[in-house]
Amino acid sequence: MSSALPPLPSLPSHASPELAALDAFKLATAAFLSKTLEIPLEQAYEGVESGKTGKNVTGDFLIAVPRFRLKGKPQEITQKLVDAFQPDAYLASISANGPFVSVSCNTKTLTKLVLEQINSLTYLAPAVADVEPTFARLNLKDDPNSEAPPAGLSLLKKGGYGTNLSGAGKTVVLDFSSPNVAKPFHAGHLRSTIIGAFLANLYEANGWDAVRMNYLGDWGKQFGILAVGFEKYGDEEKLREDAITHLYDVYVKINKDGSETGTKVNPETGAEESDGVPTAAATAVHDKAREFFVGMENGDETSLALWRKFRDLSIAKYKDTYARLNIYFDIYSGESQVSTKSQTDAVQRLQDLGVVEDSQGALIINLEPYKLGKTIIRKKDGTSVYITRDIGAAKERFDKYKYDKSLYVVASQQELHNAQLYKILDLMKYEFADRCEHIQFGMVLGMSTRKGTAVFLDQILNESKDVMHEQMKKNEAKYNAVDDPEETSDKLGITAVKIQDLSGKRINNYKFEWSRMTSFEGDTGPYLQYAHVRLSSVERKNAPDVVLPPPSERATSINTDLLCSGSDSDSKARDILLLIASYPDVVKMAFKNQEPSTVVTFCFRLCHAISSAWETLIVKGQEKEVALARLWLYVSAKDVLASAMRLLTLEPLEKM
Repeated sequence: MSSALPPLPSLPSHASPELAALDAFKLATAAFLSKTLEIPLEQAYEGVESGKTGKNVTGDFLIAVPRFRLKGKPQEITQKLVDAFQPDAYLASISANGPFVSVSCNTKTLTKLVLEQINSLTYLAPAVADVEPTFARLNLKDDPNSEAPPAGLSLLKKGGYGTNLSGAGKTVVLDFSSPNVAKPFHAGHLRSTIIGAFLANLYEANGWDAVRMNYLGDWGKQFGILAVGFEKYGDEEKLREDAITHLYDVYVKINKDGSETGTKVNPETGAEESDGVPTAAATAVHDKAREFFVGMENGDETSLALWRKFRDLSIAKYKDTYARLNIYFDIYSGESQVSTKSQTDAVQRLQDLGVVEDSQGALIINLEPYKLGKTIIRKKDGTSVYITRDIGAAKERFDKYKYDKSLYVVASQQELHNAQLYKILDLMKYEFADRCEHIQFGMVLGMSTRKGTAVFLDQILNESKDVMHEQMKKNEAKYNAVDDPEETSDKLGITAVKIQDLSGKRINNYKFEWSRMTSFEGDTGPYLQYAHVRLSSVERKNAPDVVLPPPSERATSINTDLLCSGSDSDSKARDILLLIASYPDVVKMAFKNQEPSTVVTFCFRLCHAISSAWETLIVKGQEKEVALARLWLYVSAKDVLASAMRLLTLEPLEKM
């Protein structure tokens, strides 16, 4: 903060003016409330609300006086505040409306502090920590299933504008995406991938160390089914070309074989129909599959070698898709990675605690007293089941990372399974049981190609890319100016898919709509990229007449008071300024409710404010000092929009 400004009280548990300039004005308001009403500073600060709109709001902050529970009528208290108010370098005015008080910030101070802070934290301040310390501190590099983040991936800088250090020293493990090897990467996995990657970024933006884990469905009888199918239908060349698609085709064919039943003649119609009894060939498929899986569980190297080939080739394909989505994982784990010892120890602990009971040779846990039904933890043939592996995995993760929180980003359809898991961990008296949380999300309805067929994710991304490419070609001049139209159209298409997914509350279902998703109008991904591209072009279009000085010189060489004359253009500037000043609060609020839509809504609000300013807040042709101040505002808005987009795992485009 500038030395010319009056000192502010400190409230480190609530306010960080060095990271969020708007906090300085909230502190000034709280100090005024505290002194005038004789209430604790913390209580006063909690009563200062920003970003509010409505008939009771005429300023930047709203205070509902009744929340302080003071003696006297609210209107008398608000009048007392109005009478005691004196404008200063932080606060410009106050007004009362019934029991509410609105306070307006000093525009000149706000403008100067916000632009200087964005500039400093974006360009000048060193990162408090980037992704490498997380990777090193947690010893991820020592794990054979781990890999360093890809070079050049757009990641948030801890300590950058919009971030905070509230979670410093804490670790979160995020289990997300988690597709089933040899099955389609479907819409549910897409939602888990996008939401989980956003949450990992969000936790890092709030100071946490985040471990991104892809817990693959890579174990179980389905691999026995797949092995039987590959023996009959497999093709080594197709496996190398595209393991996931080929294994899925094999899986579908062998499952069809395994579901065949005998036939009988309907005496009434004379038609031949199923008798519901599996054929000998179908029974043989399942018998051989069980035999193969038992071999896997018993360490048979022939079985494991085939399974390992399927898994490794599938992961290689997944990594290509994740890289395309601008998403990565620290750890590729899976059911197969949970040690037999962990599972055996878990069952033994449950038995020692008297939690399990025998049921025809199988072991079950009765969770009926908790309205969670019953669940098997070991089959009668001695093979493991999904929840047993989950129990072992939870314990192994805690032993390794000592996490403060473990997030399972899984569809809401898995609510019962996850609730059973967490209750079992609680019954096992594990200290980390209450640190596990299910991040639920709704379904994607109607996700298909425009021809109406169900598809793999790559097909959706390819079609979205093609649509964007066709749109770009309609403007030949702009198209020719783009360095790599293919890559740009791919990033546009991916933005379209992600924004349609993240725009609504994550718990809600949403309908996948091609026409809305790929539109450049309205609140869509392409519109968001277009807004960033237009902001990026302001500097190019105004050079060489108006060029911003280097970041280290901007605070001393640009007169930000020129954005505060009170004209219509400057009211537009103030709207933009207040929005970019609120970004640190947006990050905190998104973290509080773990909602990507909070950040998406902010992005669109900022884009709308910028769009409404283009006609009046002009740079080109203006007096140089005015042009510089306006250009700095637009560049700052671009920097904040880009930061918010990266938080959402998007790659901001410079041209399109």
